[in-house]
Amino acid sequence: MNKSTYILDQKLLVSGAVRFLNYLLDNIFILILVFIFGFVMAIVASLFDMNGLLIWLDTIGDLEGRVIFILLAVVYYTVTEGLMGQSFGKLITGTIVVDENGERPSFGTIFKRSLCRIIPFDALTFLSSSSRGWHDSISGTYVVNKKALAEEVKIFKEFNLIGQNEVI
Repeated sequence: MNKSTYILDQKLLVSGAVRFLNYLLDNIFILILVFIFGFVMAIVASLFDMNGLLIWLDTIGDLEGRVIFILLAVVYYTVTEGLMGQSFGKLITGTIVVDENGERPSFGTIFKRSLCRIIPFDALTFLSSSSRGWHDSISGTYVVNKKALAEEVKIFKEFNLIGQNEVI
């Protein structure tokens, strides 16, 4: 039995423009999460007569808002990419996060990838010619077109079956 392993072809990487679209779409979803978080916190504070929390929510500053956004972004990317292999932005654009073998990365790798997004200017690094950002390089992940990857892996597996005896 042939035990060769599929290695991702660089031609499957999506362009910087698609990565930028993913970024914009995901930021919209994260902002929705921030709104929901604030709304839920306000309801909880009102129900349990937590006036201090209501005052804090009303006077939240830029630094606190940015910290909340970053924390929710890490949770968003870790949960969506960890469970589905793609965020909602990637789902819309038909792209997926994979490792070098075209497989879904482990939850730990996705968490590492999500934490790397906190690095300043990381969001701009995928605009280079390779279209791999720092969060991709550091975590060893790639963003590819989901359909193109499926077709490539199918061809690879069919090619590896050539010359093997059929088991009846």
